[in-house]
Amino acid sequence: MLYRTLMCGHLRPQHVNQEVVLSGWVQRIRDKGHFVWVMLRDKTGETQLVFEEGVSDPALILAAKALGREFVVRIVGQVIMRESPNHQLTTGEVEVRVRLLEILNPSDLPPFTIETDTDGGEELRMQYRFLDLRRKPVHQAMLLRHRALQFVRNYLSDKDFTEIETPFLIKSTPEGARDFIVPSRLHPGTFYALPQSPQTFKQLLMVSGFDKYFQIVKCFRDEDFRADRQPEFTQIDCEMSFVDEKEIMNVFTGMVKGLFQHILGVDLGEFPILTYQEAMSRYGSDRPDLRFGMEIVNLLPMVQNIDFVPFVESIQGGGTVAGIVVPGGAAYSRKWMDELTEWVKSPRFGMKGLAWLKVHEDGTTKSSFDKVADENTRKEMAAAAGVGPNDMLLILAGAGNRVATALGELRLRMGKELNLRNKDVFAPCWVVDFPLVDWNEEEQRFDALHHPFTAPHPDDLDIIDKGTARSRAYDMVINGWEVGGGSIRIHDNAMQQRIFKLLGMHEAEYEAKFGFLLGALRFGAPPHGGLAFGFDRLCAMLAGTESIRDVIAFPKNNAGRDTMLDAPSVVDNQLLKDAGIALSSK
Repeated sequence: MLYRTLMCGHLRPQHVNQEVVLSGWVQRIRDKGHFVWVMLRDKTGETQLVFEEGVSDPALILAAKALGREFVVRIVGQVIMRESPNHQLTTGEVEVRVRLLEILNPSDLPPFTIETDTDGGEELRMQYRFLDLRRKPVHQAMLLRHRALQFVRNYLSDKDFTEIETPFLIKSTPEGARDFIVPSRLHPGTFYALPQSPQTFKQLLMVSGFDKYFQIVKCFRDEDFRADRQPEFTQIDCEMSFVDEKEIMNVFTGMVKGLFQHILGVDLGEFPILTYQEAMSRYGSDRPDLRFGMEIVNLLPMVQNIDFVPFVESIQGGGTVAGIVVPGGAAYSRKWMDELTEWVKSPRFGMKGLAWLKVHEDGTTKSSFDKVADENTRKEMAAAAGVGPNDMLLILAGAGNRVATALGELRLRMGKELNLRNKDVFAPCWVVDFPLVDWNEEEQRFDALHHPFTAPHPDDLDIIDKGTARSRAYDMVINGWEVGGGSIRIHDNAMQQRIFKLLGMHEAEYEAKFGFLLGALRFGAPPHGGLAFGFDRLCAMLAGTESIRDVIAFPKNNAGRDTMLDAPSVVDNQLLKDAGIALSSK
């Protein structure tokens, strides 16, 4: 049987008078008595079928009236011009007068409408994801993901990268997030882990002489639930030998610029390079959103002589005073200011309060510290901070890192409220020179800020043991999202052991976890580095959505559950017994 001569979305005026065979799903039906119109849908789009009394067979009209939404049908008919074109559809100038209708499979009534704007909530749509995928925006997201994947694969192949698959069943060496573990039936009491990243494998491939590697790979992290995270996700994983940061950044700037041009027709322009310290001091974040200004202003020199308790306490305690200028903020109400103050005082930020200074249209000023700062002092402060007429300066005082982080989040909130974070505008950058380690107050030891295989900055080798060295790490950031990150790796065995010891590992521990890598570094490991991109996050950005679930065919929900499969679920007791696992009563 011939199911198709054309796809539904491909019909155009040049096909008029041709007989066509179409197959697809019934999108909707309009029954006007003498006329029945049926909209037929497949992956390419929709086309209108017409059944007309006096022209079509009466039995055919009755069959059309009996159709339901999402019935799978096959039709044969003649393409004709529509009397009333629908310019919202690519096929809107034509329709098909049906002479044969065959129901290939009926359908139950769907639990929600299969329309662009559906009446189904997210949980219901996740439960029936196979139906949700029929909706145009979700379907288009999957096609976008396919196009992006093919572009990346072709780009890297053209750059002489070799695509190599690495194992999914590996050894558990948790560094950061928890591993998902898999019991071994043949080796009772032992477990594999699912990879959080192919990190050590791609380094081993560089030792093996492959020079350039890539893989579009599933990774797994047993993390606490967050809206932009999934327990399994896809990353573009890459590694190169005999390169420095500049060469790696050039290759992957080219890849991402090409990807945005290919999918959206957008030129990303230049990728400015910011140091970690610069990003934190200007934007309060190591993944700055550069779509708007509102940069952090250091106010310490301007408040030295203002006898305002929060300023004085911060200065005496070795802290800082800083702020951001909010355009048009002078019009904000006291109620709104109180709400913002409570927000920065929440445990998330731990600020003691929020000070402010407004400049009115006539140039006069008003502040929350008027009692200790006269009009001239306030005007001088406003001028130095760049506060113009109708603007407001929001001010925080306290420990430097806390103030920077809180102002960074305050900046993002204000940028959103002022509609400065346009999803159709893209502002990329690279952030470099991250700290090598971060102090873990709870465990009284250093943690690797990225991972323990990141090379220290060559200018900071003498201060590694103090925990103040910079690393050779770099992140690509677009619109405040870290879309990719990587580093130059440690290729020297002695340096790798030194870093393990800095992180509080004893020799027996790091030999047990990473002895295979240390052994490989003894056999002529080349200088190498690489990075990994969050492919789901890139696709979400290209699709104009903030949720990566929208660009994953079968995602987990916010609780990490697959409601369609009802997973995770209990398993048969025999499987547990075979794996040597006994469940506790808890």
